[in-house]
Amino acid sequence: MSADGRQTFITSVGDLLASWNLPHATGRTYGLLLLSEQPLSLDTIAAELALSKGAVSTAVRQLDSWGLARVIPQPGSRRLLVEATGGIESLLEASQVRARTLIAALREGEALVNPGPAQERLHEVIGLFTSYVDVGSQMLAEYRRQQSGPAQT
Repeated sequence: MSADGRQTFITSVGDLLASWNLPHATGRTYGLLLLSEQPLSLDTIAAELALSKGAVSTAVRQLDSWGLARVIPQPGSRRLLVEATGGIESLLEASQVRARTLIAALREGEALVNPGPAQERLHEVIGLFTSYVDVGSQMLAEYRRQQSGPAQT
């Protein structure tokens, strides 16, 4: 991949994650990690993306919380290495956890409203996110079946 192609990819991933309300630096960091053969140090990421070490540290924490990156402590050192995780499976799993947490919070709200428009709205939102979780679970199960190969008989 050319240097221009590499930068275009990194910027595109930054733009995509920014559309999900994550900082552009987080997306660019993820793009770089996806292209890297080996785990990278925070200093390397900062230098390659022309970001402050603080911005990189924040980006790495966000990626880790979304399940998109893994932080690897170095024994006997404060230095950390970072690598991208499996990708869509990790992202979908993290999204599923967040959606389930939201559903639980919304269900607690059901007891706070009387029958009427607010209750109907809560039921609709709960139904929407429940459907999202159900479809995501089906997608993950199918993906895992495909990854494990044909069943042995």
